[in-house]
Amino acid sequence: MQSDHRISVEEAVQLLAMVGDLSMGQPTDQSIRTAHVAERLALAAGAGAAGCQHARLVALLRWSGCTANAAGFALLMGDDVGARDALITHTLPPEQRKDFTSVAPLARIHCEVSGDIAQTLGLPGEVQLGLRRVWEHYDGGGMPERLRSPHIPQVVYHANLAGDLVVLTRAHGMNEALRLIQALADRKYPAELVRKLAAHAQAWLDAADAPPCPPDAHAMARRVPLTIVADMIELKLPWLLGYSRCVADLAERAALLAGLPEAERHCLARAALIHGIGRAAVPNAVWQRDGKLGMADWEKLRLVPYWTARAAVQVPSLRAEALLASQLYERLDGSGYYRDLDGAQLGQPQRLLSAAAAYAALCMPRPWRAALAPAEAAQLLCAEAAGGRFDAAAVNCVIAAAGGASAQAAEPVAESRKLLSEREADVLRRISLGESNKEAARHLAISPSTVRTHVESIFRKLGCSTRAAATLKALTLGLI
Repeated sequence: MQSDHRISVEEAVQLLAMVGDLSMGQPTDQSIRTAHVAERLALAAGAGAAGCQHARLVALLRWSGCTANAAGFALLMGDDVGARDALITHTLPPEQRKDFTSVAPLARIHCEVSGDIAQTLGLPGEVQLGLRRVWEHYDGGGMPERLRSPHIPQVVYHANLAGDLVVLTRAHGMNEALRLIQALADRKYPAELVRKLAAHAQAWLDAADAPPCPPDAHAMARRVPLTIVADMIELKLPWLLGYSRCVADLAERAALLAGLPEAERHCLARAALIHGIGRAAVPNAVWQRDGKLGMADWEKLRLVPYWTARAAVQVPSLRAEALLASQLYERLDGSGYYRDLDGAQLGQPQRLLSAAAAYAALCMPRPWRAALAPAEAAQLLCAEAAGGRFDAAAVNCVIAAAGGASAQAAEPVAESRKLLSEREADVLRRISLGESNKEAARHLAISPSTVRTHVESIFRKLGCSTRAAATLKALTLGLI
């Protein structure tokens, strides 16, 4: 239906911050507490009200690029979530530490995507630049460009010092946290700022639940598409790209056929767009495991809707959507998760959302299986309904809605021709799924060198230097 589901910039930032925290294996208030400390440090350093706001936003969004390089981190470290937690808490075993050459490409992806997200949200240029340089160090030892002062914005130091204080204090206690931070003075961040932080560290942590200055209400109230959040979440698993958009559209169409009122249809589609928040907490290796999952893996997966439900705490204005989204995996016979609800507790919106999500998943390829044809997906879903897991009426509405959804397929193609050639759009679709040049070439029956030429042209036209950034921008522009 292509409905316009928008949220405020402030709501988008809070959701993105939560996804970043989950991606890093941190508590869901980690970025919020870091932001409050970063604001106090910026004010103490004489940054003023604007600098305070910039520090807050960089601290909240500095991990927003984590989903974009999760696949690379998983390949390099095995566990993208656990390895990141070990990195920032200084607990990574020596044998697992990687050299600059290995990690710099992942940092480049992270920084470019974070900066692009800030740009898409219309945040100030200082915030965008801070995010693009958030992993650079004072002495030039950071990543990905090895920039050094004065080419690193002060806001980077404000956010990173605050973040290190919050993370390391929780992991090691205040004294050890300050020792580790002071050891990096004039290396990761300026010694003068380290001294300011150390002088107020305990007081600032004690006050980290309250912001020292209010956000810019006017700027943060602007409306942006909720799809920004959905797309960023799905960068974590390239084969999942576009899934939440598909579920939202299908669920909204099905709800219209089922006669749900407009407000419920609107809530249903928005719930579909945020239902994947909790996926960020699960390592990629679990999602891509071959064969039957073990108990430990299932325990991680059962927490996915729990973490999605926690978004209602982070963004109370989306409470209804987060609650509905967290019930997507429940089943009528009580075999779903995480609350083990059954038919007596699941209303029509929940039944439609579950059926739409299942149908859309069946029609998309996964690492362990090919995509099913629509008729096959419909047959399988009807069999599940006959077995008591899905509501038969909801399944019928979803199947009927899917049959009328093809009319919009021409829109992205027509739009892409304004910026990309038809072949470039084909290549972009292939590489957005995580395919290598060779794999894309095989699917498109062209040579790898031709794919490489097209990729270079795509990067130039979209103003990107990484595949993840090109994918995110293409989704935002409706090119794929």
